[in-house]
Amino acid sequence: MAEAGRAGGSPAAARRPVPPRPPAGPGRAVQVSVIVPVHNSESWLDECLKSVWEQDFKETMELSVFNDASKDSSAEIIEKWKTKLEDAGVPVIIGSNESSQPRGVGFAKNQAVIQSSGTYLCFLDSDDVMMPQRVRLQHEAAIQRPNSIIGCQVRREPLESTERYTRWINNLTEEQLLTQVFTSHGPTVIMPTWFCSREWFFHVGKFDEGGKGVPEDLLFFYKHIQKGGEVFRVNHCLLLYRYHPQAATHSILEGTIWNHRVRFLEDRVLSSWTSFTIWNAGKQGKKLYRSLSPANRKKVTAFCDVDEKKITRGFYTYEESEVRPKPKIPICHFRDATPPFIICVKLDLTGGAFETNLNTLNLKEGVDYYHFN
Repeated sequence: MAEAGRAGGSPAAARRPVPPRPPAGPGRAVQVSVIVPVHNSESWLDECLKSVWEQDFKETMELSVFNDASKDSSAEIIEKWKTKLEDAGVPVIIGSNESSQPRGVGFAKNQAVIQSSGTYLCFLDSDDVMMPQRVRLQHEAAIQRPNSIIGCQVRREPLESTERYTRWINNLTEEQLLTQVFTSHGPTVIMPTWFCSREWFFHVGKFDEGGKGVPEDLLFFYKHIQKGGEVFRVNHCLLLYRYHPQAATHSILEGTIWNHRVRFLEDRVLSSWTSFTIWNAGKQGKKLYRSLSPANRKKVTAFCDVDEKKITRGFYTYEESEVRPKPKIPICHFRDATPPFIICVKLDLTGGAFETNLNTLNLKEGVDYYHFN
């Protein structure tokens, strides 16, 4: 596996402008549309669009930007790069929402897709930076996998922000890209790394346009999986992924995401299970139990844990229940519990203790357990 921190090539190579591509025209369809939604992005936009200009992709490519009611100098920066990119053989399509209010990331991404014409879509957030080989490598992978969302490894900026999350993004196995879709981390390949065919994008059905507070990428990802979509990651670091307070991610309420995750878990996993154990008799495990539909709550045979105090207590009584007598769910040690499990213990947080415990049971992820942490 490529080193997650490698930026792909020397600094000198990264600065070298690509030779002009043969222009798209009659009989020469655009292969890849780079999709960039923009809202007040002047701090990062130069670097972002420069990374489009530096792509080493030799086939036809276009940039499709949708400027969603920016109040800063984003429009001027886009115009400057339009000239440079078109000189290099990359057509630029610019759409904009001229009203005083932004319509949101989902709307901006959809508009950028609709106005574009590429056979493949390469999504790029306006605060991120692509490595020169990103479009080429993901395009190669996408041709082989027509029903997939293709992601890649990332380098986080600043480096020390969200370390556990970044490790998770970069190190999931191919199987875990589909089994760990229920965790609080969200999509197993992050949205700013997505690359897929236009045909598949419209088959899934565009992004939710509810605006601020809607996890449009998570909802699209879930629809993609429900429609039989696959998930694949190119194991090279192809994106500099920025973390900053203004990112749209921070406007989404944790409770909203929790509810979507629970419903997705019920639909994809619990609907086919007749009984299961919740691994974690603490706050998160009990919260999951209370969030389940009445039919799925009845399938919970036990909670399991390593905490002797919780195990000694013997039961969790569901006090809010209107059922009489109130449900009492046994609490046992994880070694005495019966799979399958829904695991509500956070990964990579206990110095390996939880992972070691899980490994002693010789279970198969995606069959005997799923993570919901």
